[in-house]
Amino acid sequence: MNVGPGKVLIVIPTLNEAAHIGAVIEGLRPFCQHAAVAARDVSVIVVDGGSSDATRPIVGAATLPNGALHLLDNPARIQGAAVNLAVQRFGDAAEWLIRVDAHAVYPGDYCDVLLNEAAVTGADSVVVAMRAVGRTPFQRAVALAQNTRIGNGGAAHRIGAAGKVVDHGHHALMRVSAFRAVGGYDPAFSHNEDAELDLRLGAAGGKIWLTGRTGLDYLPRDTAFSLIRQYRNFGRGRAQTLIKHQIRPRMRQAVVIAVVPAVLLAVLGFVHPMFALPAAVWLAGCLGGGLALALRGHGWTGLAAGGVAALMHLAWSFGFWTGLFRRAPAQRAAP
Repeated sequence: MNVGPGKVLIVIPTLNEAAHIGAVIEGLRPFCQHAAVAARDVSVIVVDGGSSDATRPIVGAATLPNGALHLLDNPARIQGAAVNLAVQRFGDAAEWLIRVDAHAVYPGDYCDVLLNEAAVTGADSVVVAMRAVGRTPFQRAVALAQNTRIGNGGAAHRIGAAGKVVDHGHHALMRVSAFRAVGGYDPAFSHNEDAELDLRLGAAGGKIWLTGRTGLDYLPRDTAFSLIRQYRNFGRGRAQTLIKHQIRPRMRQAVVIAVVPAVLLAVLGFVHPMFALPAAVWLAGCLGGGLALALRGHGWTGLAAGGVAALMHLAWSFGFWTGLFRRAPAQRAAP
């Protein structure tokens, strides 16, 4: 079943993505070509947050059929604001919004499958699973951690569970009308903006469908520093979401939230060894998970994944606790 010829708005937020943006744009060419044949209007909007590398020249030199490619400035620099801005400028005649992240690799039929899934399921939002793929030894360890429970805690869009209604997943396609009805992304959120929007969409009665027919390969951070910063921001964003909506964390999140208190408690281990027990159990779980991955055939990458998972937990927990002490998010602006 195919959806009708409603206009499709494809938004690509960027910030220093020169290594990836050219391939992402080129990967959209087949969809734009056959959309033109089918008389479907498509606009591809790259919304750049002030890149200092060659991202903007690469986009400026690229072309897509029917002049579909456009470049916008994103003074706010964050991804949610980028999507909001694109919907403000180009969304009036659009029926479908597809979010494409530059730091990822997509199959050639990605957009077609998303549109078909929306037609078949009647969903307001179609979300996808992510599979982390590493190129360097460090990235491969990060990817293995992110693809397994020691790093993702069993999140449905991380473990490959698909073909069902969910309350959250990696954002892929959404009806523009649904996006606008809930106010778009909250511009106060630099991270966790997708989960926060999904809470509002679900509360409004929107249907979120996790498809098993397509997905994306995600390229993880390639240094320990950038990974720590990313997961600190993830934790901070989750704290903002819980504060704004006055909800409790899930059990898998609560376990990670407890990491920083456990580590701080371990400082008192000289008083009594029991104070160090919670941190020891957590660290043993991470390293034991890495050992299990190594024994399943992942070798040294599996062992390293256990340490990487511990690093991710610690950074996320630190970000969460610092996020609790930040003031509540500002009132969001409708796109």
